[in-house]
Amino acid sequence: MTIVITGATGQLGRLVVEALLDQNVPAARIVAAGRDLTKIADLAEQGVQVRKVDYSDPESLRRAFAGADKVLLISGSEVGQRLDQHRNAIAAAKDAGVGLIAYTSIANAGSTGMQLAAEHEATESALKESGLPFTLLRNGWYLENYTDQLRSYLQHGAVLGSAGEGRVSAATRADYAHAAASVLLLEDQAGTVYELGGDVPFTLRELAQEVSSAAGQPVTYQDLPVEQYAEVLTEAGLPAAYAAILADSDRGVARGELLVTSGDLSRLIGRPTTSMREAVRVATGR
Repeated sequence: MTIVITGATGQLGRLVVEALLDQNVPAARIVAAGRDLTKIADLAEQGVQVRKVDYSDPESLRRAFAGADKVLLISGSEVGQRLDQHRNAIAAAKDAGVGLIAYTSIANAGSTGMQLAAEHEATESALKESGLPFTLLRNGWYLENYTDQLRSYLQHGAVLGSAGEGRVSAATRADYAHAAASVLLLEDQAGTVYELGGDVPFTLRELAQEVSSAAGQPVTYQDLPVEQYAEVLTEAGLPAAYAAILADSDRGVARGELLVTSGDLSRLIGRPTTSMREAVRVATGR
């Protein structure tokens, strides 16, 4: 059986490849596909097949998927272009006769009003229309979305957001990657939908309290109107359109749309998910 991991030159995709290797999948059965193969040259040295792929290049997708039994389609990073790119990947998988395509969607797709969910929901519809056997991995928020901002939190003494007292079921990329690897190694997964998120949800106020405790300095949560938070993100250097989507996602947190209670993630990885507290302590070196 050959398993293709798209986006393998990115953070999540690489972790999935490493998780498959950790589960003793022979390297030669894994295809790591991505744009910049220099980023995965070390995987090639371990015997992993590496193939250049670009979601906007249908021919590269057909080459990458040739002979594949299963494909993990990691959602693209170019918001606004992702649906067409995903359709290219789905068509290539169908042409290749892939036995299963697993797609990294978003938590609670189909019942959320978040702007960020629109392309994921449309991709899910495209998969259903394709006739391909598919599995949906509806990933929640990454803990790294927060821990990567620790320097800013500490510099300004504040976590900014528009999430109110909404709770988010965030988990680490590594947890999501191990879940994806487990699903790819299971049989009879066609039609399965996994709602994936951390075991212990938290508010951004609780995040600020944990950062304050771990770092030993005051950090508070400042809840802002969505439009104001979008302006803050834009002033920090994000493109206005993307800043608006992120601020809208916080509004989704406030509505409970990134709250996941299924327990699917911990069941798939066979252990409790990494908690926010653990992630913050690791990020602060405590």
